[in-house]
Formats: sequence, structure tokens, C-alpha cells
Amino acid sequence: MEDQKTALNLPLSEAITISAQAIGEVMSGRSLTEVLDQLDAHERPIVQSLSFNALRKWVRSQELMRQFIPKAPPPEVAHLLSVAIALFLQDSTDGKGYASHTIVDQSVRACGKYDKTMYAKGLVNAVLRKVSLATQPSEYPPDPIPMFVPPWWRANLKNNYSKQWQSILFTQARRAPLILRVNQKQYSREQYQSLLDEAGIASSAIESLAGFALPDALLIPNPVPVSDLPGFYGGAVSVQDSGAQLAASLLTPNSSDLILDACSAPGGKTAHLLELADCQMLALEIDEERIGKINGNLDRLRLRSEKVKVLHGDASKSSWWDGALFDKILLDAPCSASGIVARHPDIPFLRRQSDVVALQKKQREILTQAWQMLKPEGLLLYVTCSVFPEEGENQAVWFAQQHTNALRLDAPGQLLPTEVNDGFYYALFKKNGR
Repeated sequence: MEDQKTALNLPLSEAITISAQAIGEVMSGRSLTEVLDQLDAHERPIVQSLSFNALRKWVRSQELMRQFIPKAPPPEVAHLLSVAIALFLQDSTDGKGYASHTIVDQSVRACGKYDKTMYAKGLVNAVLRKVSLATQPSEYPPDPIPMFVPPWWRANLKNNYSKQWQSILFTQARRAPLILRVNQKQYSREQYQSLLDEAGIASSAIESLAGFALPDALLIPNPVPVSDLPGFYGGAVSVQDSGAQLAASLLTPNSSDLILDACSAPGGKTAHLLELADCQMLALEIDEERIGKINGNLDRLRLRSEKVKVLHGDASKSSWWDGALFDKILLDAPCSASGIVARHPDIPFLRRQSDVVALQKKQREILTQAWQMLKPEGLLLYVTCSVFPEEGENQAVWFAQQHTNALRLDAPGQLLPTEVNDGFYYALFKKNGR
């Protein structure tokens, strides 16, 4: 029997092997995004899908492993089993499913592709056959909490969202929706929907979020590769969560503005601001490697001009600054990323409670520095992709107390994850005088 092939001609057995190795990297403290970025184009889609699924189903897969294996297997075998068991736990929202016999067959073949797991073919075969019976729909109860989060994380959610904490975790354990931002320099939302209709891709408009209009947002209920999106490589549209799309509209950019995007990679919000207005833009990024992603986004969206600068620098310091005050500053601050777990399910495995404390300090340093660079009557938008109040409302309150000339304006505040948006925090300030 030949290995079952994916649409991209990668054997499932090979994809399971690579995914198991990727899971091992995450358990060693490495970002899954970093691991996936090193894969070939034909490998990434299925490896990402399998890895994401394994992390989202982690709690249940570990329970089943403990149930059927008296002694814990070596990490390499455990990671392969985690990937395989998660395939049995897929539902209709998780994407492509596989027959039970295919999962068993391809997982056993995967053992033979890696020296450290070759000896475990018999074990993997036996365990997965038992799992296949234990996960029949009629016998498989819903998970009380479907994905892993460390105890301190769960305690934070329980303490701050006593009525919503479980729904937050359930929402983040599901596959994130595909949401697009239409480039208004090229198409109106209605015009682009017509192109999607012609391509046979269903879509619906997301009109607003938390009472704020979203004129560019589209939901694709049945996700497709970006290569299938009309005009994607010509800059007609970008993939961006609806919560993230609020940033540019809240800053109300116009052509006379000098705007700083203080922590700009990968450049989605920078690009959105430029789509809304031909403003002067300085996109600042501390990570030199990620600057390439900003430039790549601007090139694809055809937003390059003499008015746009991409600069390497630390937003908490002023060494990069030429002294020109900004009309508006977007501060999408480094944070725990606890609001975007649906798109990055490795995050709960990588974060430590001490990280939040360190990030709080960094956020305050950047806020303080950015305020000094803002013109009188200028606007500063503080954003985090976090659901922890320590990185959201607590920081906004602290900032207002420290700066008596900071007038707080209307903004969404804390957005919790839903079926159409990730978790974000927004606070908008106007500078009254110097």
C-alpha cells in the first residue's frame, strides 16, 4: 500500500514524523512559528495542521496515552503518539479527517522514518488500535477543558473572568477562522466579495466589533489557501484577525499625519494604516530578522513610497529617533500573546508566569518613551494581543495616573476571543499639552 498523499504530495507518514519533531522543539522551549518557517513550502501546510491539532488536543491525548501505556514512552515516541492520537480526536471544525486504519498505518510507517522511533512500531500500532476504539463518537465524552494551559494561566482567567474563563479556553481550542482585510486602495469590500463569488469562495462581511465599524473585514467560513484568494499576491487582500483590524481605524489616519508604528512586525497594522491614508509612516522593529516580513508585506500590497520608512530600533529607547514629534503612535506592545492562542497553540506551552512580569515592565518603558515622542493633541493607541489585565487595563490605568496630560478616549478596552476575533486590548489616549 502506498502512503496516503496530501494535496501537496507529502506522505502523511512523513508529515507525522516532521510534526512530532516540531512538537519536540516546542516542548524544548522553541516557538512553533520559528520551526515552521524553516520548512519547505510543500511541507508547511500539513505539518502546521497536524502540529496545531496535536497541541489543541493535548490534554485528551495525554490522558489516552496514560490509559494505554503503563510506562511513559521516550519523548520522541510520545510526541509521535500525540500527533497521531489527536487525529482520532478531530471533529468537523478541525479540517481534513482520516480513516482510523489510515492513521494507524501511517503512524507505524512514521516510526520507521526516524532512528529513535524505529523500535516502537509495535507499541505505536497497539496503542493506536486501542485509541481508535476508545475515541468512537458514541463513547468519546467532550473534554472539560480541551487544551493545555499551565495552572497559573488558568488561575488568572478564573480570577478575572469567573463567568467566561471556560468559554475562553473552549474558543481558543478550536481552529481559528480565516478573516481577510480588503485593501481599500484596490477594491471595496463588496467588489472583492464579487471576486470571491466568481472563484466559488463563500464569504460574509464582519460589520463591526465591540461597537466599532470594520469596513474592510471578511469572514471565510470554509478556509482556503491564500494562493486561492483572488489577487492576493497583487495586494488585493491580507489575512488579519478582525480584532487586529480595529487598530488602524481607531487612529483615524490622514495624509498630513506623521505616524509611528512602534513595534511593527510583521507589518499588518502598518499596511492597514497606509491603505487608509497616504500618511508619513515610520515602522519600527527591534528584531532585525522580522523587518524582512514588514518589507515583504509592503511590497506585496504595493504600499512602498518615499513617505514610508522601516527602521531597526528599540521602542523603549530614543537612540533611533531624530527628534521629530509624531501626530499619532500605534503601540502594539510585546505581550504574552494570551489572546491569540487559537492561531498559535504553542503559546501556553512556552509562557511562564515570570514572563508576564517582565513584559509589564517592558510595556511601561515603551509607553513612557512613546509619550515623549508624541505631539500635543496627538493620539497614542496602546494595544496588546492579551487577555490578562496585567497587560491591558492595569497598564492603561497606571499610564493615566503617571501622565496627567493623558486624556483617555473611547476605545474597545478588553476584547475576549470569540468565533470571529482573537483576544485584544485597546486603550486610546490624547495628549493634552506637553
